[in-house]
Amino acid sequence: MLDMKMIRENLENIRNMLKYRDVQFDLDLLLELDKKRREMIITTDELRKKKNEMSIKISEAKKAGSDATSIIQEMQSVSAELTKLEGVQQNTELEYTKLALTIPNLLDKSVPQGDSTANKEIRKWGDIPKFDFEVKDHIDISENLNLLELERAAKTAGARFYYLKGDLVKLNQSLIQFGLDFLSENGYTMFQPPYMINRNSMQGAVILDDFEDVIYKIEDQDLYLIGTSEHAMVSMHGNEILDGNSLPTKYAAISPCFRKEAGAHGKDQKGIFRVHQFEKIEQFVFSKPEDSWNQHENMIAITEEFFQKLEIPYRTVLLSSGDMGKISAKTYDVEVWMAGQNAYREVASCSNCLDYQSRRLKIRFRDKTNEDTQYAHTLNSTLVATERTMVAIMENFQTKDGHVNIPNALQKYMGKKTI
Repeated sequence: MLDMKMIRENLENIRNMLKYRDVQFDLDLLLELDKKRREMIITTDELRKKKNEMSIKISEAKKAGSDATSIIQEMQSVSAELTKLEGVQQNTELEYTKLALTIPNLLDKSVPQGDSTANKEIRKWGDIPKFDFEVKDHIDISENLNLLELERAAKTAGARFYYLKGDLVKLNQSLIQFGLDFLSENGYTMFQPPYMINRNSMQGAVILDDFEDVIYKIEDQDLYLIGTSEHAMVSMHGNEILDGNSLPTKYAAISPCFRKEAGAHGKDQKGIFRVHQFEKIEQFVFSKPEDSWNQHENMIAITEEFFQKLEIPYRTVLLSSGDMGKISAKTYDVEVWMAGQNAYREVASCSNCLDYQSRRLKIRFRDKTNEDTQYAHTLNSTLVATERTMVAIMENFQTKDGHVNIPNALQKYMGKKTI
């Protein structure tokens, strides 16, 4: 959600933002509803004041023994008008709020304009592995080593589900433990959040109209399965005033993630690259506005260092205005090399949402007791999505005899050097 006063004072910038994002949004209707609701607030306040004044006059007339009939009739007329106007005002507020919750966030000036073809490679790390044998993808590798049960998962739960098996279970847990240890060493506080949150919390974290086709709703309950721990972490401080002296707060959250992943994605329909359920460790930071861009760069640096320790080649990409999420002002993606696909594929995303989510959830801070409050900035970054990272490990660390070497950083957790 954006500050409406800021929108009114920066209409050209807002229209440009919508154009660059290629988003259809009725800005004129939002301005009309905003004007109408502000006018109604003034009118209803005046009517309430008038009603109160009449009530005092009626009381004074009765005490003086005077006839208050005409004043009573006038007050009844004012009361009826007020009741009618309050109903219209309530409907206008609902319509305004619903629309205001769907306007995208501002764009940082550094964001490239255009669709996904305008994404900008920022840096690249690591050497692409070379093999003197025919390279297999993770599906063939896992079948040969008996590491996945895909057909049985489809029978049990449907497409895009899986059973991890044998050493792949250990590899998954090793990535999780290594990730938690790594973030703990970097000053993050560990969290395991609720895996379901209510509508108000979800609507504070995302533009719900856009996410209805992505997230799972629990039937007949005010609960949604989280698509990422970010949803639960940002909602945690809803309607709170934080101590500014404690910012930034740096949280590390481990959770499963549940996503519908609707639509066809070719070969991604097989294996564990694009699935309905996966594990992820997320960085989440509440920051003061003046520090949030530094935090953004720090978070992407931490994610990159993690993949360097795993010895997985990657590139960091700055997403364009037409390829990034609506709640983010700027997003980096980390794409790792996957030898079996002969391509870089996205495994992590790092975003600065400014005060967009905090306005929706009323998350503020103050430095001193008597100072005015400010909205906190919120930032999120994947550290590791373990299923996709296991795909990269299997494909990049495969051996000629069909096995998989374990990255040095994970060997103390795995207890072995190969699968």
